[in-house]
Amino acid sequence: MEASKQVSLRRIALLVAGLSMFGPFAIDAVFPAFPQMGADLGADKLAMQQVISVYLLAYALMSLVHGALSDALGRKVVIIGGLVVFIAASVGCALSTDMGTLLLFRFLQGLSAGVGYIIGRAVIRDLYDGDDAQRLMSQVSMIFSIAPAIAPIIGGWLLGWTHWQGIFWFLVGFSALLLLITCIWLPETHPPHARLSLHPKRLLQDYVSIGVNPRFLRLALAGSLGFGGLFLYIASAPAFVLDLLHMNERQFAWLFIPTIGGMALGAYASGRAAGRVDGARAVRIGYGFMAVAAVYNISYNAFATEMTVPWAVLPLTLTSFGVALIFPILTLAILDMYPRQRGTASSMQAFSTLVTNAIIAGVLSPLLSRSGLTLAIGAALFAFGSWAMWKWERISLRAQRAENAS
Repeated sequence: MEASKQVSLRRIALLVAGLSMFGPFAIDAVFPAFPQMGADLGADKLAMQQVISVYLLAYALMSLVHGALSDALGRKVVIIGGLVVFIAASVGCALSTDMGTLLLFRFLQGLSAGVGYIIGRAVIRDLYDGDDAQRLMSQVSMIFSIAPAIAPIIGGWLLGWTHWQGIFWFLVGFSALLLLITCIWLPETHPPHARLSLHPKRLLQDYVSIGVNPRFLRLALAGSLGFGGLFLYIASAPAFVLDLLHMNERQFAWLFIPTIGGMALGAYASGRAAGRVDGARAVRIGYGFMAVAAVYNISYNAFATEMTVPWAVLPLTLTSFGVALIFPILTLAILDMYPRQRGTASSMQAFSTLVTNAIIAGVLSPLLSRSGLTLAIGAALFAFGSWAMWKWERISLRAQRAENAS
């Protein structure tokens, strides 16, 4: 019985991680192709940045719907529908011959890409709770973290023997494989008797009640701002690797492997800490790593005459380790607030993260990616904002406990 449970847990971990991967994969795999795509489509660097921001905007808007749909219709059918749309949109991207058409299909990609990431977290909490949920969430994070590391590498390799369209054909094949595995492996974790109505009035009430909840806002902002410092570098990858580090399109691994290596180690540490280290203490340790990274990053960029590896990417490893420690704890805290609306709560959390990321990609990255120092200061401010939200949450909890005790 125990062996069977372990096999099931491994399958769920691999499947949910894979479903979480294809959305971020569609962001990072195209970075190495930016110069080639811009030349073919007549787009400058600022216009090419919209390939990311349009995708993220659609991802953020639809993220509000994915979770609610899964609360009403079931987790599996919504994931399958999203994968089908993503496959069709990826075909459209591969066949695009002008910037307008490409952006249209990137928008459609973004509308469907969040199903795995958003609903997958609800699936985990449907099946497990407590320390088991944290362990599984950490395992998924560790596997999921491979995507941003290998996506630009695969994108660079594909450019070595085909044109930029080959990246989108690869996404077609990858998502089709996920569709097949989902149909075979994924159980329906949200039974009919637990499903909610899709009535617009009820949905609006749910969104409003969650969105104005001060505790939800603190936890969601702590997560989105914490990851925002990392995403600033991810969104700035072409400028960081090609312009600041003076590397070529096949050397994006120098940015992504140290970053994702830290994230994988942090996710592993979070899983090992479950049941052994108090969640609040694990979060404090995570913020400690992020603080050290911020001080080092600003100091290095302020005094170094030239940015070189590995020193320029070392703070990203420390930051990603800290983010991976805190994120599963923040996510589970949010999902536990709404046991009957986990899909909707996951959607709202994802929406806050994605809106932050869209602003970073479309506004902050073009402004801050002109120098290493401005990137370092921007990342440090995101880390500080995340810590401030968490500190506010802890103070509020202590005040509430004191009030209840009196």
